[in-house]
Amino acid sequence: MHLLNLGILAHVDAGKTSLTERLLHTAGVIDEIGSVDAGSTQTDTLALERQRGITIRSAVVSFPVDDVTVNLIDTPGHPDFIAEVERVLGVLDGAVLVVSAVEGVQAQTRVLMRTLRRLRIPTVLFVNKIDRRGAREDEVLAAIARRLTADAVPLGRTHDLGTRAAGFVPGLDARALDVLSRHDDDLVAAYVAGAGVPEPRLRAALVAQTRRCRAHPVLFGSAATGAGVAALTAGIKELLPAADGDPDGPVSGSVFKVERGPAGEKIAYARVFSGTLRTRDRVPFGADGRDGKVTAVSVFDHGTDLRCDAVPAGRIGRLWGLADIRIGDALGLPPAAHGPAFAPPTLESVVVPEPGTDERALHLALTRLAEQDPLIGLRHDEARRELSVSLYGEVQKEVVQATLADEFGLRVGFRETTVICVERLLDAGAAVEFNKKDGNPFLATVGLRAEPAAPGAGVSFRLGVELGSMPYAFFKAVEDTVRETLELGLHGWRVPDCAVTMTHCGYSPRQSHAHQGFDKSMSSTGADFRGLTPLVLVEALRRAGTAVHEPVHRFRLEAPADTLGALLPLLARVRAVPRTTRTRGALCVLEGVVPAAQVHELERQLPGPTRGEGELESSFDHYVPVVGDTVPERSRTDHNPLHRAEYLLNVTRRVGG
Repeated sequence: MHLLNLGILAHVDAGKTSLTERLLHTAGVIDEIGSVDAGSTQTDTLALERQRGITIRSAVVSFPVDDVTVNLIDTPGHPDFIAEVERVLGVLDGAVLVVSAVEGVQAQTRVLMRTLRRLRIPTVLFVNKIDRRGAREDEVLAAIARRLTADAVPLGRTHDLGTRAAGFVPGLDARALDVLSRHDDDLVAAYVAGAGVPEPRLRAALVAQTRRCRAHPVLFGSAATGAGVAALTAGIKELLPAADGDPDGPVSGSVFKVERGPAGEKIAYARVFSGTLRTRDRVPFGADGRDGKVTAVSVFDHGTDLRCDAVPAGRIGRLWGLADIRIGDALGLPPAAHGPAFAPPTLESVVVPEPGTDERALHLALTRLAEQDPLIGLRHDEARRELSVSLYGEVQKEVVQATLADEFGLRVGFRETTVICVERLLDAGAAVEFNKKDGNPFLATVGLRAEPAAPGAGVSFRLGVELGSMPYAFFKAVEDTVRETLELGLHGWRVPDCAVTMTHCGYSPRQSHAHQGFDKSMSSTGADFRGLTPLVLVEALRRAGTAVHEPVHRFRLEAPADTLGALLPLLARVRAVPRTTRTRGALCVLEGVVPAAQVHELERQLPGPTRGEGELESSFDHYVPVVGDTVPERSRTDHNPLHRAEYLLNVTRRVGG
């Protein structure tokens, strides 16, 4: 059986969910085409998706194209749900990027295309809505070549644009030869010699280059009328590579979605890259030694999912029984990963329960949502009895709010969105506490040195003492606690890049009275090391010093050239710094950086000075030190090792040894 795992991606409202419906109808999987506006589509199943006409969570549906089974994954188009798209990219064999023939290349289209090209995912472009008034062909092709890829290959011409009679006539012409010859010396030779290139030879070059991501075929059509969809279906089969993988090899897969079934059970969506995953198999997953027994599986086929005994290499399956599974977990051997395509969210907001809302039920519900989207980043402040969630944008607030109301019957609001900062070390710092000395109530000796690491290096833990100098479990307790403690620096922000070395260690050996059991009051336990480590590490951070850094986005702003004079004062007000400014015909293009805290305000104010024609594209770029006398502080969710007496009182119910 030939398989193809296909992603459909687009800027919001470009028509990808409608295209999914049309493809399913053309394949005979559904009898009637659902409507996004009416909320009757196959893949938008959430109540909020149906109400707002947008895709929020990825959905999988299958349809046949001759002898090929296509697992089609419909992904969100709104930039606030970019994390959902990121998880899908790693399981795709190919992609269809949808562009509107009316709106043309939009900001999110550029972000997606850049990512698809960087990850070398073979991609076909489908220009939708050719039946709409204002649809364009040559202008959109020029924008694709200019703003998406110079390797775009038009596969035909349109007729009757902007009417219900609009259609698409497939065919290769000189434009295809111009693009394909850039990567094929034989085509160049034939082109220069003027001998002409037979269409089969040109077609073979197109297939080969598309599968190597050197060419990006472009087709036109309409999901509403079905124009061009047959050509797209044929192109999906011919141009994009089929799934591969050895079904007899070692099991290797990746989980890209987790949901709860009717009885509250976890269901994992996974792509199997190698081997065969069977019912009753016990499979390891994640990087921390978790495993579980698969109790049931299903695969996608002809618009539904069918219970079966196994998921072979190349297929996407739904798995039951893995209670501890999380999104992003590798099954069996870790597959060759694409790596993260997008940065984690840089915004957060406190969830405010309305009067009468059960706070314990709210915590459970948000934990469930965090299972489905781990980048929600649930944060619980027990002292203030507050729950915070991480966000990409304001629309996510509405989604979380509506989901809590619809699925859990919980009504909440939100406080103002704030920026998630980080802390970076200014220098190296060291501290040590010795067993049974200087008011240390823990039966442990811990010495730590903390040093700054390069941005992106992450947290590393090294031993500067002999591994055999105390039980391994105590070293593990220190390392785990170091990583937990670095989630809250001196000002309450995460310390993402830091090298920590254990410089001193010591413990009280196991003691017992005659003929009696273990006496933990005289013997070290892992709890002693977990309790002492935060005090030592925070003191090392205090001696090193930390600086709070705020996230900064890079931006690209395109607007009418005659609005530049009005744009510059707006950029100054939101602390945006243009680094390049250029004009291209009647347009001006500005590129630069803007604080993440100001991106939403820039989006909100942009339509005014640009007459509604400004187009902003932004994404996280780096962190910079916060400027000013006021350092942003974040409430702590730990026992506050910054204040020794308070910490010891909370942890040991004593303030000293």
